[in-house]
Amino acid sequence: MGLRGSKPTFDDSSNVVYFIQIPLRGLRVPNLSPFPLKLETYLRMAKIPHESIMISTLSSKGKTPWIRHRGKDVADSQFCIEYLNKQFGVNLNEHLTKEQQAVSRAILKMVEENLYWVLVCYRWFFMNPKDMGLSQNIPSLIFAFIRRRVRKYANGQGMGRHSQEEIFHIGKLDLQALSNYLGEKKFLFGDQPSETDCSAFGMLAQFVFSNIESPHCALIKKEFPNLERYCHTMRNTFWPDWDQVLKGDASSTKL
Repeated sequence: MGLRGSKPTFDDSSNVVYFIQIPLRGLRVPNLSPFPLKLETYLRMAKIPHESIMISTLSSKGKTPWIRHRGKDVADSQFCIEYLNKQFGVNLNEHLTKEQQAVSRAILKMVEENLYWVLVCYRWFFMNPKDMGLSQNIPSLIFAFIRRRVRKYANGQGMGRHSQEEIFHIGKLDLQALSNYLGEKKFLFGDQPSETDCSAFGMLAQFVFSNIESPHCALIKKEFPNLERYCHTMRNTFWPDWDQVLKGDASSTKL
């Protein structure tokens, strides 16, 4: 099972990937950060043996998640994927044309550099903390400290300078673009999943399964039901143990 809170012990002679994520277990999603959910979905999709370790230690870049493999630490979810692709000979995008690869890159950046900040602003500025879907309550003083810190980052990025209505509008346009491109396809590029599905699912799952009181969740259900269907498809395909993971009952090593 994954470790929680204790100092991990790594077996650097093993080929198992140690997948380190901060302990933000949600009531309805395995992690309230979309990036650990993205990376673990990739590990499952690529069938790479891994062990999930939930501790508060951030990567060398001050981010979550990160991995350790054969004594090497790799930070940033996308760099982790690129590293693992090389180490394990994985290419989840080999079925994509060059044009689809370009679209994939654009979707990745829209989701992780724009829609992510919509999620952050709504979650930390506009939502009731009780509706965030945390598996445990955050003390009010700690929540206030995190909120101030997040506001500083959001203002620096730019999204935090907009009004609530403007942020909702920006998020709606991103969700509409995803919905339009997905259409009736099973995955973003057809019947076969790709790396970008991991990123899209990691983000959309936060709206569909976790932030159920948010206006974006209501928007998806009303105007973009194919995104909700897509999230259920991804969850059922790569997370058959979703409920057990939420309860802490599932094994953390996937083969």
